[in-house]
Amino acid sequence: MKMRDLEARTGVNRETIRVYLRHKLIPEPDRPCRNVADYSETHVQAILAIRQLQQESRLTLPQISAMMAGGAAQGPVGASAFDKLEQLVAHRAGADGPPVAIASLLDEYPHAEEDARILASIGILRIIETAGGDMLTLSAAQMVRIWGRMRQAGFDQHLDYAPDILGFYIEAADFVGRWEATTFLQRTQGRIEVEEAATMVERALPLMLDFFGLLRQQAFFRHFDTLRGAGAEP
Repeated sequence: MKMRDLEARTGVNRETIRVYLRHKLIPEPDRPCRNVADYSETHVQAILAIRQLQQESRLTLPQISAMMAGGAAQGPVGASAFDKLEQLVAHRAGADGPPVAIASLLDEYPHAEEDARILASIGILRIIETAGGDMLTLSAAQMVRIWGRMRQAGFDQHLDYAPDILGFYIEAADFVGRWEATTFLQRTQGRIEVEEAATMVERALPLMLDFFGLLRQQAFFRHFDTLRGAGAEP
């Protein structure tokens, strides 16, 4: 498709699209000849992902670029943003390869390699072996950073905390995710178009992550106060 078609599909003007190209956030178009550029569905999806990151996660273009290159987020970023970031990385993966070297995390999180291997051993993430060293996807690297911050807050071996304690999250996440997917399909299949359903999922998942997080927080303090008051072991 031509630039005018790309503008129509995304609602983004050509000047902004050129800014995205300068920041290397979207792949270069095919250029069959000097003054002709052909764009594809990949460009449409990449541009829409950038707009969502800007509007919903309040990320600037330099922040998006830095995070695509494996840098840490400056301030809190919702889990759903990493899905969009990984989509953008995937669009240009042929040129750039896996995004985050475990070694790049060690200065800020000295136990990052150990933590990544433990999390990999219990199935929470996958380590990507490359000639340039072991790598992680953006979301996997973020999980290692999060556990590194947990260590910094005092959750370490001194209190018998290690990343393998998170193993129970796998079964819990699978149960919740399966229930959500099943319920959504039961309510929507045959009633709305696929594109409308996809849009609903994109909007709902970040909201439900926040909702579930609040439920967990309430449950934690409810049980914590009960157990502490009773002097009981969990």
